[in-house]
Amino acid sequence: MNTAGTLILKRSEVAALLTLDDCIAAVEQAFKLFGEGKTDPPGMLGIHGREGSYHMKAGALAPAGREYFAVKANANFMQNRQRFGLPTIQGIVALYDGEKGTPLAVLDSMEITILRTGAATAVAAKFLARADARVATICGCGNQGRIQLRALARVRRIERAHAYDRDSARAEKFSREMSAEMGIEVTPVADLAPAVLSSDVTVCCTPAKEYYLKKEMVGPGAFIAGVGADNPDKHELDPALFAGNKIVVDIFEQCATSGDLHHALAAGIVTRAAVYAELGEIVAGRKPGRTSPEEITIFDSTGTALQDVAAAITVYEKAVAAGAGLRVNLAG
Repeated sequence: MNTAGTLILKRSEVAALLTLDDCIAAVEQAFKLFGEGKTDPPGMLGIHGREGSYHMKAGALAPAGREYFAVKANANFMQNRQRFGLPTIQGIVALYDGEKGTPLAVLDSMEITILRTGAATAVAAKFLARADARVATICGCGNQGRIQLRALARVRRIERAHAYDRDSARAEKFSREMSAEMGIEVTPVADLAPAVLSSDVTVCCTPAKEYYLKKEMVGPGAFIAGVGADNPDKHELDPALFAGNKIVVDIFEQCATSGDLHHALAAGIVTRAAVYAELGEIVAGRKPGRTSPEEITIFDSTGTALQDVAAAITVYEKAVAAGAGLRVNLAG
């Protein structure tokens, strides 16, 4: 087995190596290690470009005694598809040996970003959604919406789902295809309020800059995941929804400055003290998750480098075992 040089993996190779189930397990373990204080807080940097933006997320993990470090650099250019026929988001993950600092792999970031985002929601739903949750609403019917519904079905027995999107044709296509794939009833909806009110779980995964999920739409016992707001300009959840409900975040400082939580803080609806826990604290057993059938639980997910590192480690180790990818001597 050739392990010399840096491993290069393109998107199709990453997709072949990383399953959703593997990713959920890796992400749960990453949150547990963080909650146990066994890894340092991850870092994040955002930079605006002339036509888009860039964000870098970096973190370290040692899931089985071996230390790893990774940095993900993604570019987000909203007009790419119309102007150039290119994806909105493009990027790479660089994985390093955490003991030696040696670059181990450079991976296309798209499959990792998509899967690890859905995986985090699944982990949160495992601890924060009611055990009898059966009905879901997915807001945003792109690739991420599909992953979110699949991921939810791994931890809860979802029997019905509503699909909401500003583009009604996309919601209809999502509903047809996901109904056929998952063998459940998925229905496109134009009116979000009754769909959310009848749902046990609602996931918001859109690039919205004005909130659309209003407090009055959410009934007792609901689990809400805000996934789309990963920079200060994005906004999906009504700030009033945070008042009096159980708030769980992926990484506190990220959510306080970039997530839906930061809008509630800026509006004076809640203070920092209102945040119940980081997800890692719950996964590690330091705080309980859902404690009653009636409480409303909110997961503010800004996306953490710990998820990227965990997924990248899984891909790298499977690639090494399978002899996949291209080896390049970057120092040569």
